[in-house]
Amino acid sequence: MLKEGDLAPDFSTRDSHGEPVQLSDYRGQNVVLYFYPKDDTPGCTKQACSFRDANSTYEQHGIKVLGVSLDDEESHQAFAQKYDLPFTLLADTDHSVSDAYGVYGEQTWGDKKFMGVARKTFLIDKEGRIKKVFDKVNVEQHADEVLQAFGQ
Repeated sequence: MLKEGDLAPDFSTRDSHGEPVQLSDYRGQNVVLYFYPKDDTPGCTKQACSFRDANSTYEQHGIKVLGVSLDDEESHQAFAQKYDLPFTLLADTDHSVSDAYGVYGEQTWGDKKFMGVARKTFLIDKEGRIKKVFDKVNVEQHADEVLQAFGQ
């Protein structure tokens, strides 16, 4: 279980355009690494749109937002276009990034159990250390909570 002060696990995956992305590419910048269950679902859309609506503030403070789900590049591209998402979505189709952050596992939706990604956010500082972990996420207010945690 990752906690505040731990070095954030580096990873390599692809963004919605198929371009390779590594967390270490963002060293020297504050990063919001948020995991969400699925593109274009009600809660995930509200969360993504909260980051979209706060994007100019994030950019002013030099904070990069990276959204991660198990969806593929094509799904991410459609999701980003549909909701005009200005930040990077990462395809974790083999759940290696989700595994590294401990967010992949058995999930429950109503009375159904399935393997998937838990909604969780990691704030990573300029040195690559975890500044804060959000285990409970209010999808509509999350972008503001994250800004407050970065002291903005």
